[in-house]
Amino acid sequence: MPPAYRFLPITLATIPVAVSLVAANPAPPRQSPANRAVAQEALGRFNPLIGGWRGVGQPRRGSAKGAWSEKANWTWEFDKARGTVGVRYHAKGSKLLTSGLFGYDPQKKTFTLNAVFSDKTRRTYRGKPGPKGRLILESLPDKDGHVYRLTVRQLNDKRTLVLHERRKVGSKFYTRVAGIGYTRQGTRLASSNAGGPVCIVTEGLGTSKVSYKGKTYWVCCSGCRDAFLDDPEGILAAARERTAKRKKKKKTSPRG
Repeated sequence: MPPAYRFLPITLATIPVAVSLVAANPAPPRQSPANRAVAQEALGRFNPLIGGWRGVGQPRRGSAKGAWSEKANWTWEFDKARGTVGVRYHAKGSKLLTSGLFGYDPQKKTFTLNAVFSDKTRRTYRGKPGPKGRLILESLPDKDGHVYRLTVRQLNDKRTLVLHERRKVGSKFYTRVAGIGYTRQGTRLASSNAGGPVCIVTEGLGTSKVSYKGKTYWVCCSGCRDAFLDDPEGILAAARERTAKRKKKKKTSPRG
């Protein structure tokens, strides 16, 4: 009989921001294990965002006109059937982006976002990291000739900004649609180097525990918990491989 494992619940100070993109766009193709590992490493930039956030949206900077409040949640998502990995986002009360799935294309070395908006519009973005830690994604032109840009910028452990902009095809200048300022729920910091326990799946900040073969491991969100419980041996093997690579890199790197 396979070894038993069980989920040990603890109270979470925050619940990760998840991009909920249910059938928003065609499902991504199946990834090879190597490409999945590359994608997971690249998506590690989202580890500081995993958790729950309170947001205030403003069409005009510094103005309450048309403003709204929302609650957002990010979490890791592992699709075993397709062998893909992504980060889900879901926002309750948003007048713009209500759900989406962030991914990474190892071949093109670009981040992707399949997004669903409050008016049911579906949009696909693609892009790369920009200056000052920004992630800048841009859509293809829509039927009205507009190109949309979305910028995610983490200011610190407790503050994140998401800016929505658009431009006409042929124009180089973007106009603001709205900006959303997020404040992390609670006081727990979601950072892999914050000195707390490390998620066995993604190396983000561990917030809850799972048990396997008499040992306890930390995970950062429900997506990582499910991934571990679904394939604990595979997850542990991947963790050992990451550790071995770091040790090898440390031995071969020149000393200063």
